Amino acid sequence: MLTHLTISNFALVTRLDLSFEPAMSVITGETGAGKSIMLDALGLTLGNRAEPALIAPDADRAEILSCFDVSAIKAARVWLAERELESDDHNVILRRTMTKDGRSRGFINGVPVNLGDMKSLGNLLIDIHSQHEHQSLLKKETHRRLLDEYGGLTDQANEVARLADGFKKNQLRLDHLVESSAEQTARLQLLTYQVEELEQLALESGETERLGTEQKQLAHAEEYLARCQQAIALINPDDDASVVASLGRAVSLLSALDDNRLRPIVDLFNSGLIQLEEASHDLDHYVADYEVDPARLAQVEDRLDDIYNIARKHRIDPAGLADLALAINAELKDMTDAGSQIAQLEAEQKGLRDQYQVAAALLSGGRQKASVQLTHKVSQKLKQLGMTGARFEIGLVTHKDSALHIHGAEDVEFLIASNPGQPAGPLNKIASGGELSRISLAIQVVTAKTSAVPTLIFDEVDVGIGGAIAEIVGGALRALGKNAQIICVTHLAQVAAQGNHHYKVVKEGSKRANTQVFPLQAQEKVEEIARMLGGIEQTDQSIAHAQEMFSSAQK
Repeated sequence: MLTHLTISNFALVTRLDLSFEPAMSVITGETGAGKSIMLDALGLTLGNRAEPALIAPDADRAEILSCFDVSAIKAARVWLAERELESDDHNVILRRTMTKDGRSRGFINGVPVNLGDMKSLGNLLIDIHSQHEHQSLLKKETHRRLLDEYGGLTDQANEVARLADGFKKNQLRLDHLVESSAEQTARLQLLTYQVEELEQLALESGETERLGTEQKQLAHAEEYLARCQQAIALINPDDDASVVASLGRAVSLLSALDDNRLRPIVDLFNSGLIQLEEASHDLDHYVADYEVDPARLAQVEDRLDDIYNIARKHRIDPAGLADLALAINAELKDMTDAGSQIAQLEAEQKGLRDQYQVAAALLSGGRQKASVQLTHKVSQKLKQLGMTGARFEIGLVTHKDSALHIHGAEDVEFLIASNPGQPAGPLNKIASGGELSRISLAIQVVTAKTSAVPTLIFDEVDVGIGGAIAEIVGGALRALGKNAQIICVTHLAQVAAQGNHHYKVVKEGSKRANTQVFPLQAQEKVEEIARMLGGIEQTDQSIAHAQEMFSSAQK
């Protein structure tokens, strides 16, 4: 429900802070006092278009803030949670600012949002009924929602929407696979060739590095052999001038000396001599086994050419060929699996279509039954509201195509015939402004217990009526207030007397008009009702009449 409204520098309002209560609130005041300013301001926080001309003349900026308690509005809480805009106390604050230069900004719980978001959330919080074409009763989606809520069909409608949405998403995937299958024949052939080429290459892990090392050795084999032979000649133990022979003589010379300080030195020479002899022996074996192999060199270079040629073809380093093979095989598997995926999706589509048809048929049956009941009750309520010749109907038009429509197998539209013998037609083409307001009231009264929108605003729904009908309208609004928050702008005493809460709009100031709104207490309500009954001056008789009307309505 709407709990608070703050308006700053908007139209005739300099500053206004209002708190609202549950049940029925009425807003009254002299003609021209600005009764509808509050609703216009509230509409801005619900995403309506901003007009810079509505900013107060001596101000550069206007601001409107509305606060709602959404603890009992599941759809609004879900909407906020999905966008991470929820608050811990289940309150939501809608704020709108606008400046003289035409700039306008919207906020939800302090977070900047676009007007589409404000309007989307606003549709879940409040419904404004007036004589303007933008009211929700003229929208077919409202007709469908009200009928489904009235018939207890919301869950069934959601299931139909879920199945239709699933079918649509599956169809997009299926279409993509079919198109891809047709377009990727050449791609499939290329991938198959590439896989075969990589399989024939049969590259082993680290093979490129190993072959590179071997290729260098084979290419420089003669140089390697010559250097090794030179080294052997220098350390050959059979030559008296060799390093080994020289080191051996040095050990003998030093060992003959009786000096303990030389023993560690002699030990090191002995250790070196042993290692040098072992190295010389190993080098002899290396040279004996070493052979220059031009054939092996050619083989290694041919293998490296194959590897680098394929790597260049794919524009990657040879080290990446193994990962490339995995990626190509994975893509090839996906493409070769496309046929089985298509078959699986086609089977799923058939299942979803079958489920949808069953669910849509149940929903259609429920709508047929609910429409009969709703038509009867709304027609009765219209007669009570003075539209004795009016006939209310609900059109259920089945879709002619075989598509899975997200809202079910039929369109839902409320129709009205204002006079006997007149064919029923759409509300916006048949009903006048005053009639539309009473039609709206009749529908809302009947559907109040099932409607998901908790706050309803009626802006002069009593235009063109009076007397007993006005009293009936007031009673209907008060009854509606038992199940929803009702805010009604009215000029009729009979309607005002029915309010649980009463706000009076007053225009003050001689040099600059300023609109103020005052909540009235019991005696003040009686005095305002007396004013609305007529007469420049209030008399004891008018006060008594107003008191009787107020007391009777409050029972």
